[in-house]
Amino acid sequence: RPMLIQIQPTPLSRRTLLRGAGAALALPWLEAMTPLKAASTHEKRPRRLGVLFMPNGVRQDAWTPQGTGSDFTLSETLSPLEEFKKQLLIPTHLWNQASNVGDGHYVKTSGFLTCQTISKSLGFDLNSNGISMDQIAANGLKGQTPLSSLELAISPVSIGVDTNVGYTRVYGSHIAWSRPTRPLAREINPRLAFERLLRVTQPSEGQNARDRLLLDRVLGDARELKKKLGAGDQSRVDDYLESVRSLEKRIEQASLPEGRSWQPAADMDPMEKPAGIPQTHAEHVRLMLDMMALAFQTDSTRVCTFMFGNAVSNTNFSFLDGVSGGHHSLSHHENKEENLVQYQKIAQWHVAQYGYLLGRLSEMKEGEGSVLDHSMILFGSGLRDGNSHSPRNLPLVIAGRAGGRLQTGQHLVCEPNTPLSNLYVSLLSAFGTPVDRFADSTGPLPGVRSGV
Repeated sequence: RPMLIQIQPTPLSRRTLLRGAGAALALPWLEAMTPLKAASTHEKRPRRLGVLFMPNGVRQDAWTPQGTGSDFTLSETLSPLEEFKKQLLIPTHLWNQASNVGDGHYVKTSGFLTCQTISKSLGFDLNSNGISMDQIAANGLKGQTPLSSLELAISPVSIGVDTNVGYTRVYGSHIAWSRPTRPLAREINPRLAFERLLRVTQPSEGQNARDRLLLDRVLGDARELKKKLGAGDQSRVDDYLESVRSLEKRIEQASLPEGRSWQPAADMDPMEKPAGIPQTHAEHVRLMLDMMALAFQTDSTRVCTFMFGNAVSNTNFSFLDGVSGGHHSLSHHENKEENLVQYQKIAQWHVAQYGYLLGRLSEMKEGEGSVLDHSMILFGSGLRDGNSHSPRNLPLVIAGRAGGRLQTGQHLVCEPNTPLSNLYVSLLSAFGTPVDRFADSTGPLPGVRSGV
């Protein structure tokens, strides 16, 4: 009787790219990338660390959840996260002692991820006096992804000196520090972030706009790849390519006035690249968050930070119902109810954008779970209240289970004035880059890590 021999296909490398016409596009995680020897066991999935920084603090009495542990109710400001409640870890009473100095904003921004006090400077001798925790995580994974980390933002780096406090405004533009004297450059242009992530080569002169779209140049390779994949992987590739197409279309339209289409009336200089920055703040934010999601989905990087605004950001939020002013101005509410109401609406809008990112990550399937399941995404501000500039009881939320390593679905009430750095020690451990101490930490934060 003949013996049937089952031939196992060679698994795809996680570095497999779609190629075509000088372009290269990373792939999302696929079942075909699972090593054969791990097919019957739980594969070690990549873990991601994301940090979203919001300037100017929050309305204090509308932030903290009611109840403790798993028996808690989200506050008004946190209400946009209701569908992710079981994925949330909300710590209360953490503070950043190193930023408890006279300056209102700059120390609390640049020290948000270092838990160190910056050296006072007018701009010639920047020194954060520490490495940010995201870079400690990135350094532990060097060589495993094309980009060790990705830094995104909305506003360009501020320059000059804030004469009110005697600090260079550059400090207020950075939360990620690879060395004490080296803040990392942030990308604010979604087009450039997209090209960097997906390794797009510059188009040759004479190509029309559609020919320049990355996806059109790799579709042939994508069709050939899909012939070798199972049904589940084919669906993942289709969903991924659809999201890439959507992003490309939005980026193409990003710099055009609302409601207008455009056709060139004359030849354009190919060296004059369009800015690619949207007309509206809301769409700009969404595009940058989509870049973070895409970076994690493709495993181009596993560490990413995003700044909604620089320190002292006075972005006008009059596009929100009931708001008619700038963020920083309203954060100095003087306890006037009309200002507090608007201040709260702005914070809630930021939380809703955080929720948007969580939704995108939760839709991206990876193994038996999602990219969000294998991530930990921190949202927070370097000060509690914009009127008092206090770094005590910081507004913070972590979402995602880091592959089962975080105890989510809880409001974790800590002892007052527990070091923020203790949380970072626990997050670095869950990420897989443990440290014995970080800045002024006294140890890991109890209740954060699971037993996995």
